[in-house]
Amino acid sequence: MHHSDSAAQHGPYSTTSVDAGLTSPAHSSSAPRHVGFVGTYPPTECGIATFSANVRDALLDARPHWRISVVSLVDEVPECSAPEVSYWRRASASSLAASIEHLNACDTVLLQHEFGIYPGRDGESVFELVDALRVPLIVSLHTVLSSPSANQYSIVQRLVDAADLVVVPSESARSRLCAQHRVRDVTVVAHGAAANFNDERHLANAPTILTWGLLGPGKGLEQGIEAVSQLDDLDPTPHYLLAGRTHPNLRRDGDDPYRRSLQQMASLYGLGDVVHFDDRYLGWDALRAMVRRASVVLLPYQSRDQISSGVLVEALASGKPVVATRFAHAVELLSTGAGLLVDFDDVGAMARALRVVLSRPELARYLSKRSCDVGHTLLWPQVGQRLGTIVEELTERVVR
Repeated sequence: MHHSDSAAQHGPYSTTSVDAGLTSPAHSSSAPRHVGFVGTYPPTECGIATFSANVRDALLDARPHWRISVVSLVDEVPECSAPEVSYWRRASASSLAASIEHLNACDTVLLQHEFGIYPGRDGESVFELVDALRVPLIVSLHTVLSSPSANQYSIVQRLVDAADLVVVPSESARSRLCAQHRVRDVTVVAHGAAANFNDERHLANAPTILTWGLLGPGKGLEQGIEAVSQLDDLDPTPHYLLAGRTHPNLRRDGDDPYRRSLQQMASLYGLGDVVHFDDRYLGWDALRAMVRRASVVLLPYQSRDQISSGVLVEALASGKPVVATRFAHAVELLSTGAGLLVDFDDVGAMARALRVVLSRPELARYLSKRSCDVGHTLLWPQVGQRLGTIVEELTERVVR
């Protein structure tokens, strides 16, 4: 490991599992740290960018005397940016060199990894940065594939070898990572969310099924629409709200063919007045108000490899009943009774699950209570405290 010899202190392939809800108090007397973040960051519109901004805020809330600098991956530098952000332009060697210099001035670097963020095949150019770092490195893996290609496997193993600590967002991710790779030190820190537990369902004129996030293939939205078409006998008829912009890679010169295909599908099912699209870019207050008004959150995702879902965590932090396909993170978080799981590609089961939540108030209340119970363990303050402790322990360990 190029950062330190800390692996020898932990045994060859030991692992650690940490619940983000079990945190140590803030160390107010600890020395200020300078932490460097690497990944995407607003105004980029993607889940990692949103996550990075929330993690930064949570860590600064827990350690207000710390400094956090951000290196954001972009194709072109945006016109407006925050003062703490510098940019690694994917096609620019000079911006990469400047990013490395910035990060080596930090005490610790926290790198968010998702295939597709970094340049090169499967993002392999991330090592142009990683191999040049001279400070402790924490790698946060957002994807652990069940059947990676040889190149994807190699990339993850190289990242694990380079990292002083690996962070994953769920126990299922930890188990899969340890089964596939040689891992020195891996810690589970849950994807965070803000508390949003006030129930506003009584404000809705009709029950509302909500799916939100970037729209695109693989989210199972077509199956969600088909499932809702089987609920037309309910009185009142539930509405299905699809909130979020279409993924930028699917939009061309103002045209949005993917959203148009979903709208056409809804019309073919006679759901023109039932399925609604909200493509606004909502701030957190508006988004969380929308979630509070929902009767049930539907996650019809088709990827069996989804080890983390910010939408799922936000739904639980809002105390919402959830209907989800059996992707890994949903199985883990909903097994306590916070929602109903359905098999992939089983539209009938999805419709039946939605029907039972919407037609049995006592069940919906039970699911909401269990959702609140889980949601309270996933809040950003706990995550910020835990990450602060991790950074402190790591930097103390590697400098000895």
